[in-house]
Amino acid sequence: MFKNRKAWLIVISSLISLVIITVLGVRSDLIVLDPKGPVGEIQKDLIIFSLYFMLAIVVIIFAVFTFVIIKYRNRKNFNDRDYDPNLHGSTKLEIIWTLIPLLIVIALSIPNAKALYDLKEAPKSTAHKEPIVIHATAVDWKWIFSYPEEEIETINYVNVPENHPVLFKITAADSMASFWVPQIGGQVYGMPGMVNELYLQADEVGTYEGRNSNFTGEGMAHQQFDFVALNEEEYSSWVEETKETAPKLTEETYQKLMLPDTAEQTTFSSTHLEFVDHGLNSTYALKVRADHGLIEEPIEDREEGSHENEHSNHGSHAHH
Repeated sequence: MFKNRKAWLIVISSLISLVIITVLGVRSDLIVLDPKGPVGEIQKDLIIFSLYFMLAIVVIIFAVFTFVIIKYRNRKNFNDRDYDPNLHGSTKLEIIWTLIPLLIVIALSIPNAKALYDLKEAPKSTAHKEPIVIHATAVDWKWIFSYPEEEIETINYVNVPENHPVLFKITAADSMASFWVPQIGGQVYGMPGMVNELYLQADEVGTYEGRNSNFTGEGMAHQQFDFVALNEEEYSSWVEETKETAPKLTEETYQKLMLPDTAEQTTFSSTHLEFVDHGLNSTYALKVRADHGLIEEPIEDREEGSHENEHSNHGSHAHH
């Protein structure tokens, strides 16, 4: 029936392979498709909806493509008079293929916009509970978690109670990073001088992998942390024990954490929020590195210093 059977075999096998790969991909054991919290569940539903939606579009395109090459293939009884080189187009068709992409964008935008607004608030299942506030600060190449109400700070791990909303206030001390716990939720960027908020909740006790998913240099692959969900009693015991036994965080110790390097999991019974808030101070880490001779002094600090010198000079002239 077909003049070139090999070409048809390629087309058909490509279509079948695409369908199989997509279906297997959706149902594979990817951790992002195995959520353990309401935020991750919403994001998983969006991913699957988008995959199936795009797969349906690809199938339709292949079907139309197959129809066209069959109907207009070169054959013995092909009538050359059917070919019109002076065809100038069809207004009807132009409208159709302009509307189709518009409808596709609308169909994808509606569930994404709805999810975006849902994720701005604490999970509805635990709306009756007061969220625990945790500041997550990214530093090359480590994560620092501050519990202002509990006066606890942890490095490269964060403990939370299960079935309890947690409000993360995400920022960075230096490079822009992306806070992500694939099975729980994310990703949200952390940037120096600003704070982004993210509600998360773990519905099952366990340890989940968290990471920075934004490239920040040679140590970025090691910028990971453990997201540990404990039951309520274990979490309360950990808080009390940490307050009693963990050492205080001094500014000298904290400044060492500002240097670009990895760090071990560590716990303190006070937070760096007592002497710096990276959401308001974007040059703290840079100034520390300048003091250690790793970089030049930040431009803002140099300008600020020059202004202070000018004011002091003016004052001395006036005094004379």
